[in-house]
Amino acid sequence: MGERDDDLIEVAPDVCAALAEGRPVVALESTIITHGMPYPANLDVAVSLEEIVRKAGAVPATIAVIEGRIRVGVDEAGLGRLARAGDARKASRRDLAAVVASRGTAGTTVAATMLIAARCGIAVFGTGGIGGVHYGAGETFDISADLIELGRTPVAVVAGIKSILDIGKTLEVLETQGVPVLGYRTDAVPAFFARDSGHAVDYRFDTPRALAEVIHAQRRLGMQSGILITHPVPQEHALPAADMEALIADANREAIAAGVARKDLTPFLLARVNAMSGGASLDANIALVRSNAGLAAGIAVELAALR
Repeated sequence: MGERDDDLIEVAPDVCAALAEGRPVVALESTIITHGMPYPANLDVAVSLEEIVRKAGAVPATIAVIEGRIRVGVDEAGLGRLARAGDARKASRRDLAAVVASRGTAGTTVAATMLIAARCGIAVFGTGGIGGVHYGAGETFDISADLIELGRTPVAVVAGIKSILDIGKTLEVLETQGVPVLGYRTDAVPAFFARDSGHAVDYRFDTPRALAEVIHAQRRLGMQSGILITHPVPQEHALPAADMEALIADANREAIAAGVARKDLTPFLLARVNAMSGGASLDANIALVRSNAGLAAGIAVELAALR
């Protein structure tokens, strides 16, 4: 792969070199910057995630669309632009072509980040949480494209399931899509802000090496689906599950009353839960995404050693 994969995708030189040499690379998404957190916390987190990945021995590749160019690896100036861009779009798989053609700027969702990472040969992706099945989906059919992407794109995603979602139904869709949910040092699927959702993971593994071996085996089998690797929020940042469920229910009622739906729903719910929790949910979110980035880097290092 050259520095530019083509005239639409620009791969940063350090990412390009690492991929060419078989060194570990970790994809990072950008809607956490454009839509997931307020400024300047979003920029601080974006920079810190890249530092965490580097310290663990891997090369970070933040993925975003800037002025119609898909960037795989964004420099600090680019991160600053994304963090301050109040008009940045939120791009999933369905949006990429339109955003590129209109020369727009967008944060990439889990689905879009997976798609681009796979195209560039990046096997591991770390973030805070994936989208899933929203409460009331039986009426609204609000089910994230992230789940479908996990079923058809071979990237391992180290992330939780956002606690604003119906975790049980999200797990059912992942099962239907053939996506294994693996726990890192946990038997329970975390509830994002809380450490235990009451649902069990499919398989537990206790080392990054063991998780890398699962990814490696999946590749050798020729499977074209992803893997979800879950890891609980650090204990000191965990929030009581019952308290968070009550806040999420209140936020959902507000969303219904305000007519908020579709791609605007998740940012609205996260912002309302953060406000109602006095900022505690944002602190937990930041702690989780940092932890996940470190784990993703550890897995990427072990996977590179297996290849």
